[in-house]
Amino acid sequence: MASTQPVSSVVRTAVAPAVVADPGVRRTVLPGGVRVVTEHVPGVRSAAVGVWVGVGSRDEQPSVAGAAHFLEHLLFKATPTRTALDIAELVDGIGGELNAFTSKEHTCFYAHVLDDDLPLAVDVVADVVLRGRCRRADVDVERQVVLEEISMRDDDPEDLLGDALLTALYGDHPIGRPIIGSVDSIEAMTRNQLHSFHVRRYTPERMVVAVAGNVDHEHTVELVRRAFAGHLDAAAQPAPRRDGMLKLRTAPTLSINDHDGEQSHLSFGVRAFGRHDGRRWALSVLNAAIGGGLSSRLFQEVREKRGLAYSVYSGIDTFADTGAFSVYAGCQPENLAEVTTVIREVLADVADHGITDAECSRAKGALRGGLVLGLEDTGARMHRIGRSELNYGRHWSITETLERIATVTSEQVREVAGELLHRPFAAAVVGPYRRPRDLPAAVRDIVG
Repeated sequence: MASTQPVSSVVRTAVAPAVVADPGVRRTVLPGGVRVVTEHVPGVRSAAVGVWVGVGSRDEQPSVAGAAHFLEHLLFKATPTRTALDIAELVDGIGGELNAFTSKEHTCFYAHVLDDDLPLAVDVVADVVLRGRCRRADVDVERQVVLEEISMRDDDPEDLLGDALLTALYGDHPIGRPIIGSVDSIEAMTRNQLHSFHVRRYTPERMVVAVAGNVDHEHTVELVRRAFAGHLDAAAQPAPRRDGMLKLRTAPTLSINDHDGEQSHLSFGVRAFGRHDGRRWALSVLNAAIGGGLSSRLFQEVREKRGLAYSVYSGIDTFADTGAFSVYAGCQPENLAEVTTVIREVLADVADHGITDAECSRAKGALRGGLVLGLEDTGARMHRIGRSELNYGRHWSITETLERIATVTSEQVREVAGELLHRPFAAAVVGPYRRPRDLPAAVRDIVG
C-alpha cells in the first residue's frame, strides 16, 4: 500500500518542524520510496510533470566528470518500446514540451502538456527515465553532441565564466567541476560507466514525481504507479549517497581564460551559505540590493552613473552544504580596471556599513514580486514543488515564504554582508589575457 499523508507530517532533521506546510500540495510515497507530489492550480488547462532524481554532477568521480549530464542526453535516444523519433512525434503531436536539465545535485526530466494529455506525459517521461537504453551506438552519437555543447559553452563568455568561477572557488571538489564535464572526460566515457551510473543511482528512493496544473492527486498517483510498475524496488547494489560534508583543501584562486572577443568578462565572489542555513533569506535580500535590479548599487554605480558596462549584476548559487555569492560585469578591456575598482568599492562599503532601510525595503519588494509573478504558470509550480521535496522534504506556502522575506531586517543583512564580504575572494576573467601580469592590478589584487 502506498502511504498518503499531508505534507505537514513530513519532517526532515534539516528543517525546523515549526514551518507551516503548503495546504495546496499533496504527497504520496509509493513502495520503494518514490514520492509523488502534486499541486492543483485552479483555472488552467495545462499540466507539468517532472521526474526529479537526487543525482547530479556532485555525485561523480573525476574519472566520469560529466556523466550525469551525458546520461541525461542519452536516455532520450531509445527505450525498449520507443525510438527517439517516436518520442519526438508523440510530444509534437500533442503540442507539448519535453526536456531535461542537470545541475550539481539534481537531474530533472519534464513535460508540459494540456491537462487531457497528462497520462501520456507521465508515461513518456517515466519511460525515458526508467527504461532509457544506454546503447553503445547511441553513446558514440551523443558523445559528439555533448562535445558540441562544450564548444558552445566555450564560445559563450558568460557561461564559460560561470564554470570558471566555481572552479576558482572550489577547486577540484565536485562542486567546482563543470556539470558538462571536460573534453577529455567525455571522450573517455564508456557505455558501461554510463549504464552503471544509471542503474545504481536512479533508484526509487532518490526520485520525486512532481505534477502541477489541472490535476487530481489520486489520479496522478495511479498514473505514476502504472508508469513505475516493475521499478518500485531499489537496485540490488545502489551507489552510496554523497556524505553531504564539504571537504575543501584549497583556497580561492584566480582563473584566467584567454578569449578573443570585443569585451572582457569578470566575475568574482566568495563561498556562502547552504540552503539549510537560515541566513539564506538575508543573503537573498543582500543580493537583490547589491546587484539584482535597476535600482541596485552595482547597476547604478557601474552602468547608470559611469556608463562602464551594459551588463552588471550579482547572483547566488545554493547547494546542500555551501553556496556562492558572486558579481559579474562585461566591459571594454580598457575599462576593466575601473569597473573592478568601482565594484570592489561598492562591496567594501556594504561589507562595512550594510544597506539602508530603503534599500532593504526595495529588495524585499523585488523578491516578493519576483516570487509571485514567477509562479504564474504550471511549469514553474512543478519546479517549485519538485525542488522543495528533494531539498527539504516539505513545502512552504507562498504566503509563508513571503512572510519570511518580509521579516528580514537591514541589520540582519548587514551582519551577513559583514561576514561574507570579508571572506577570501576567488575571481575569473575571460578576455584577451594569458597570464596574471596581462591583467590590471585591480583584478590581480582581488585574490590575495
